[in-house]
Amino acid sequence: MLRARPGSWFSWKFNILDENDQIIAGIDIRWMREAGELHLGGRSYRLFREGLFGGAFILEEDGMELARAEKPSSLFRSFTVTAKGRAYRLHAASPVGRTFILSENDRTIGVIRPENAFTRKAVIDLPEEIALPVKIFMAWLVFVLWKRDEESSS
Repeated sequence: MLRARPGSWFSWKFNILDENDQIIAGIDIRWMREAGELHLGGRSYRLFREGLFGGAFILEEDGMELARAEKPSSLFRSFTVTAKGRAYRLHAASPVGRTFILSENDRTIGVIRPENAFTRKAVIDLPEEIALPVKIFMAWLVFVLWKRDEESSS
């Protein structure tokens, strides 16, 4: 299980911590576009949206696509994530809550949720067989939606 901690109260930069509370990665979510950067183990990954106002969300390393997330509908907070030939569904557990469920073949296999109702700190509990950059990519997708929700409520 991983945890995410924002850099500061208003920051959309996150540190990703392992089960020993050691920082293993950092995510920087850009303000202007739904894009960002992931730094993990001395490597850098791009997190971005294909189009300026739409399109798939992509995790890329050195120009090679590692994972892709498509929003089946703009009305629902869900993604179809594909990585290494596998397809997952990442979707909100409820219409207004911030908890997201990861499922494969209609079976729940993981969750990304806030530590409590009033924080951006998050628990990332996803299966071991999913590559670490892809797990963090899935968390980034959730953080992008949290950021959208926060901006639309202000």
